[in-house]
Amino acid sequence: MISGVLLAIALSSCKQEPATTEGKLFIIGGGNKSDAMLRELVNLSGIGPEGYLFVLPMAGSDPDSSIIWAREDFSVTGIRKITGYNFKKGEEPPKQMLDSLRSAKLIFISGGDQARFMDAVRGTKVQEAIKEAWRNGAVISGTSAGAAVMSRKMITGNQLKHPDLEGSFPTIETGNVEITEGLGFLNDVIIDQHFIKRQRLNRLLAVSIENPEALCIGIDESTAIIVDKDQARVTGEGQVIVIHNNRMTKSVKGSLLGTKGLELSVYLPGDNIILR
Repeated sequence: MISGVLLAIALSSCKQEPATTEGKLFIIGGGNKSDAMLRELVNLSGIGPEGYLFVLPMAGSDPDSSIIWAREDFSVTGIRKITGYNFKKGEEPPKQMLDSLRSAKLIFISGGDQARFMDAVRGTKVQEAIKEAWRNGAVISGTSAGAAVMSRKMITGNQLKHPDLEGSFPTIETGNVEITEGLGFLNDVIIDQHFIKRQRLNRLLAVSIENPEALCIGIDESTAIIVDKDQARVTGEGQVIVIHNNRMTKSVKGSLLGTKGLELSVYLPGDNIILR
């Protein structure tokens, strides 16, 4: 029979590090965030009255104001501790703020310009801290630009062929929609936001044809998807459009894009989406 000391040593040698549990994503298409939606987000995170929300405002043109607005928005949820920090490109992040970000159970990325946000965090300790928090079970949420950054391939909003056009995508053509690297929570999904309100179907159609491996999801304003592993549930007040180029076909004439058998679905609040 193994002695108590030897047994303890044997058990100790078999111990493994606790497995990480990936958190959820709460991706908001922009616009008004209802009180019910914000409460749902906070409840999903399970932070409780003693927990804290960490706001990342770097997409905004006035980051300090973005933190203030987030505090006002989330005040209806009863959260008393709402912090945030404007991590700047090229600056060494304060250790205290990195530790707080890494340990947060709820992280919120505000709206603005997604390219500005990624320019500040791409390849930095800040991006590592966000991913670590998620791997440890945190809920990562973002609205508008904060929604776009969730995927590995990120739509910037810029038009490569028509830089003078702002917000409007009147064509479905090749090489026009600029795509760069996002945070990478979703590898085979590309997110578009303000989708129906700003009539962005042409843009996402072009993206789907040129990125057939990806499920392209357009989220309308005041609407969100809650991503849990390979599924998503629609919540809020609007619709979610999902486009899949499942035949992976692409044809080009001049600059015009074409395809056959494109699959398009319209999801309503409460519907579930399978992410493949």
